[in-house]
Amino acid sequence: MEKLACLGILVGDFVSRPVIKMPERGKLVLVDTCELHIGGCASNTAVVARKLGPEVSVVGKIGDDALGEFVMAALRKSGIDVSMVRVERGVTTSGTSVLVFPDGERSFLHSIGANSKFSVSDIDFDFLKNFSIVHVAGIFLMPGLEGENLKTLAMRTKNIGRILSFDTAWDSTGRWLPVIKDALPYVDYFFTSLEEARMLSAKNDYRDMAKVFLDLGVKNVCLKMGPEGSYVTDGRQSQFFPALKVNAVDSTGAGDAYVAGFLTGLLKGYDLLKASLLANTVGAMSVTAIGATSGIVDWETLVSFSRKHNVEI
Repeated sequence: MEKLACLGILVGDFVSRPVIKMPERGKLVLVDTCELHIGGCASNTAVVARKLGPEVSVVGKIGDDALGEFVMAALRKSGIDVSMVRVERGVTTSGTSVLVFPDGERSFLHSIGANSKFSVSDIDFDFLKNFSIVHVAGIFLMPGLEGENLKTLAMRTKNIGRILSFDTAWDSTGRWLPVIKDALPYVDYFFTSLEEARMLSAKNDYRDMAKVFLDLGVKNVCLKMGPEGSYVTDGRQSQFFPALKVNAVDSTGAGDAYVAGFLTGLLKGYDLLKASLLANTVGAMSVTAIGATSGIVDWETLVSFSRKHNVEI
């Protein structure tokens, strides 16, 4: 059953690049391009995974507006099942202004919008029985999935015998670990960026960060380390994967692409280290084009890309 369910934030991204300097109050600065792309951790992961082969469904919420219509159309065009995406009336679809700097690094202005209304009551757990992996993406940007609610989601997912993975996001409220701590013992694969891991663990060395999550009950930890690469461990085997040398155009969604690659590897039967190698490669390829999902075309193109970089996936 090569099927993936992505639960979480659905977003429209307004990408501006390159941002050389920020405009002063009341003034304007020109950029080369402003483009509308689908975004959000759940959407990005779903789109990239679908391009790599697995059947994918998305579970989440949008607003009753033009941006929501764009998100739905983009998901459908990508071949993703959206039957479990709900429309929340009277609320805007979540949006992000993505400012891309010349080196590919980004800053964000984000509106939570309809994602704030997504909760356990919106999830059909019988529907999730159709999937091998249930991936929860964008934690910290869904107020309806915090604390006890997140634990309930995790417990019910494990009760139906599915692999459960979490991917965090930046917690602008500053609460961090208490929001997710009680759910972590149910998590099979925990994805987080290096910066987020530092805030969650209060550690500075990535190996110490990972150990904190393992000690809290997570089965496997996957740290997304940006231009440095990535690191995975299950407490018995661990490996750091250096980033591939590519021409980075836009790193938007690179972490989501990494997750999509990893989960695709699991669905293909890869072990931890081989899935991690695949994820590292997908993440690297994703930064070679503008937008969160544009850099990945299909499995065959990814294989060609990996061979050029002497990686066997």
